[in-house]
Amino acid sequence: MATQFRPERAILELDSRFHTEVAPADFPQHILRWRNQRWADRLGLGGLSDAAWVDHFGKFAPLAGSLETPLALAYHGHQFHTYNPQIGDGRGFLFAQLRDDRNRLLDFGTKGSGQTPWSRQGDGRLTLKGGVREIMAASMLEALGVYTSKAFSLIETGEHLARNDEPSPTRSSVLVRLSHSHVRFGTFQRLAHTGDAEGMARLVEYCVRHFHPAAAGPDMVSSAVGLLRETVAVTAELAASWMAAGFVHGVLNSDNMVVTGESFDYGPWRFLPYSDPSFTAAYFDQTGLYAFGRQPSAVLWNLGQLAQCLTLLADVPALEAELGRYEQLYRAAFPRRVLAVLGLQSAGEEQALELLKALFGWMGTTRAVWPQVFFDWFGGEASVDRAGQSPLAKVYDGPDFAPVRAALLAHRPERPERLAHPYFSAQRPASLLIEEVEELWSHIAERDDWAPFESHMGRIDEARKALAMEPG
Repeated sequence: MATQFRPERAILELDSRFHTEVAPADFPQHILRWRNQRWADRLGLGGLSDAAWVDHFGKFAPLAGSLETPLALAYHGHQFHTYNPQIGDGRGFLFAQLRDDRNRLLDFGTKGSGQTPWSRQGDGRLTLKGGVREIMAASMLEALGVYTSKAFSLIETGEHLARNDEPSPTRSSVLVRLSHSHVRFGTFQRLAHTGDAEGMARLVEYCVRHFHPAAAGPDMVSSAVGLLRETVAVTAELAASWMAAGFVHGVLNSDNMVVTGESFDYGPWRFLPYSDPSFTAAYFDQTGLYAFGRQPSAVLWNLGQLAQCLTLLADVPALEAELGRYEQLYRAAFPRRVLAVLGLQSAGEEQALELLKALFGWMGTTRAVWPQVFFDWFGGEASVDRAGQSPLAKVYDGPDFAPVRAALLAHRPERPERLAHPYFSAQRPASLLIEEVEELWSHIAERDDWAPFESHMGRIDEARKALAMEPG
């Protein structure tokens, strides 16, 4: 049976303290560059013609039964640990809400859709390169089992933008991303900043009802504590997922984290070329605050800001107890996530920790290419012959790799039938190292040639099917 489109407008349960009506920009052109057909099918929107798609996701004609007017969401946040009360949706808005095939409330949020009251002298636009990079990051993370927003639509808009970090003028675009929620930690921070306990209670009720029903308690105090408990759990899982995928988000400000534990907002992201805890993604992260190895602690710091906000409703000791669970949850999630990316079953906690120690110690010393190693040894013992044909085969033959091999082979393959997928017959994995990303973009920028990008995205989708990790 075909999935039916199921519009929602739950955000209207929250009043004008949380959002303001805005109008989308009137773009001179609308060239469809990306439509996420797979997710459109899951949402009952797969039958839209390209013209109708552009009407809804480029010109923002309302989707029947959902929001009649876009809403720019209000929030504050810490940016590199400096509090900023002047953030909010500066170049995006909430366009529509709907239910998916699992009955989850989902948001269509935009990036580059025009100016809002929070644009702060910005033009409210998104470069085409920024939109293309967001598609890449979200698709690769989804393939690797990370709970991420989905790049749903990208439309080139025909304007010429000036930017400091790209050759200018550069091409413009508008992105629509699909997420389970756009309720940021910074949404709570804004209410705490003004001491709005009633607004905080309303926001907690909204989040518990739509995202974390297990957090519901007999009163608001217990519901607030329960919301923190659930958010800590899903966010610890997210941090572990990034680390296992070798992903560096780049800008882990409190306004870039949401209560559903989704990864989103991909600006200066990178995938690790090799294991390096000090690796940073953003050129402006001069102190390495959000370096790869610091991501788990950055996440905890942001959770601490959320907990502080909830003291408007709940007692400090109860909130501190929930926040204190993060370290244990992360330590449990990380080895499990690494084993999942390697296609292995756990042979026990001790064996898993031994694998982590041996693998990452060896990778850090040799600087072996991160995505290649995980690809070559997917399935452990089931991939011994494949690894022997890898570009890294000689490195695997060295004596330093022997402890890693032993640790890998101590774990049985998880669903080894996945290795029969044609994806694993290639010598190299689908990956998004910075050199590959820049090469793909150069074809678009210099010749408007989208074929290499489309081919690479097809390869990433093959990885998603082969790994079959099915994130949220």
